[in-house]
Amino acid sequence: MPPRKSTKSAQRQADTVSRRIFISYRSQDPDKSLVAEFQRSLIDSGHTAFMAGESIRLGENWSDRIDVELQQCDYLLLLLSPESAVSEMVTEEVRRARELRDTRGENRPILLPIRVNFPFDSPLNYDLRGYLQRIQQREWKSEQDTPKILQEVLELIGANAEWSAEQQDEPAVLRQNHPDDPPLPIAEPELDPELYREPGGAVALDSDLYIDRGTIEADCYREILQPGALIRIKAPRQMGKTSLMARTLNHARQQGYQTISFSFQRADRQCFSDLDLLLRWFCEQVGRRLKRLSQLDEYWKTGGSKDKCYYYFLECLLEELDQPLAIAMDEVDLVFPHREVADDFFGLLRSWFDAARCGDTDSEYWQKLRLVIVHSTEAYVPLDMNQSPFNVGKNVELEEFTRSQIQDLAQRYRLQAGVVDEIATLVGGHPYLVRKAFYHLRRQDVTLEQLRQTAATEAGIYSDHLRRHLLNLRLYPQLVESLRQVVVKSKPVELEAEPAFKLESMGLITLQGNEATPRCELYRSYFQDHLKS
Repeated sequence: MPPRKSTKSAQRQADTVSRRIFISYRSQDPDKSLVAEFQRSLIDSGHTAFMAGESIRLGENWSDRIDVELQQCDYLLLLLSPESAVSEMVTEEVRRARELRDTRGENRPILLPIRVNFPFDSPLNYDLRGYLQRIQQREWKSEQDTPKILQEVLELIGANAEWSAEQQDEPAVLRQNHPDDPPLPIAEPELDPELYREPGGAVALDSDLYIDRGTIEADCYREILQPGALIRIKAPRQMGKTSLMARTLNHARQQGYQTISFSFQRADRQCFSDLDLLLRWFCEQVGRRLKRLSQLDEYWKTGGSKDKCYYYFLECLLEELDQPLAIAMDEVDLVFPHREVADDFFGLLRSWFDAARCGDTDSEYWQKLRLVIVHSTEAYVPLDMNQSPFNVGKNVELEEFTRSQIQDLAQRYRLQAGVVDEIATLVGGHPYLVRKAFYHLRRQDVTLEQLRQTAATEAGIYSDHLRRHLLNLRLYPQLVESLRQVVVKSKPVELEAEPAFKLESMGLITLQGNEATPRCELYRSYFQDHLKS
């Protein structure tokens, strides 16, 4: 017969709302002893504590059970030791918890990280550092710390709260970053008032200013690990495509993959009008990085252009690799206007994607290849809207920041919460425009009132951005007239399908069906002045 609980313990349970706590830990001391103490106290307080090592029965599907428990839990109590901090399973549990928290809108589960003999100045792996960014942590150094931390945990769970802010040491740079190592925390240059580095281009891997897009990063990280994967990242300019590409490739690198990235901006212009030149250039980018460039001349002696490229990749590269190869290609939209070359080039990539799935003797080699293709939808403007330049693989289309993501970025720039509504009203959630505003406000180049008054003028911080759009529009009179109709009306305007598609691809309007409104008030104000009849 089990021992009876004390009256005091029973009363405490009756007064407490029961919570479900998922405890992630390493099954070795001191973690194991510490977690046992947490488990006893949580259960005694009327809560339910799940620990994979203790709770999953023999023969039970552990991955399904863990997923169910993470979905149901109110808290993820995360014991981070130096060993668990590099565990792929721990990282996956935290990733899933953050995904659930970000997508369900319930702020559940709440994460409570505790560093166990793992000082704040010790670096986390790249993924964990991203998932735990902006989440307070506590540090356990010895058994003397147990009562204080345990009491705080019980009080937080009882109050349905999370760690309050507490002074923590900033993570130190213990060594120089190496291309094969996860980047370590460093001082953010854009927050240094002595440096004038305008926002633009990719957000560095080690930057604290990258905003996670909810499930998009997780989807890309999962997809890049699939045999023969092909990921297409598309959006208008300055929406964060290259930053996402870099993080997806970095995730592959952390799994031991060979990784290569390059931009089609580096290709000579004549390559885009000659398939043989383009494929030769493409092979050179990869072969040089894999130290197998010397064999390329032999493959390029005879045969059709696509066959030469196909067999160079198959026989000289993929058959020789022991690990998967992830290749990220940025700005491939430069190929789109050259229809014949584009059809052949993307047709070749489609054939590789299909070859990984056809089940013949070469499939195992093509399964090693993982492709990330990045392009701007603004390249669609000169094209027939019915001519899709590429339509296989996983499609990832970046949207604007949500209000909560804008709030998060404002906090990282150490700005007052009051700026969020003003900036969101002015520029919506456009990542580049939001970052540019926060950067200049942080530097105190302008006040919020000055920014609002000058934003749509030549004296404002967005003048170059707005002029670029105006210059592009002038090439397409039909688009000019369609956008003019949209910005002069206070209500949505129904547009014909072709100009609606192209203006949305440029990032200038948003569509509900064929009804268009300006992407943001900045665009409405500027183009009202510059597209007058």
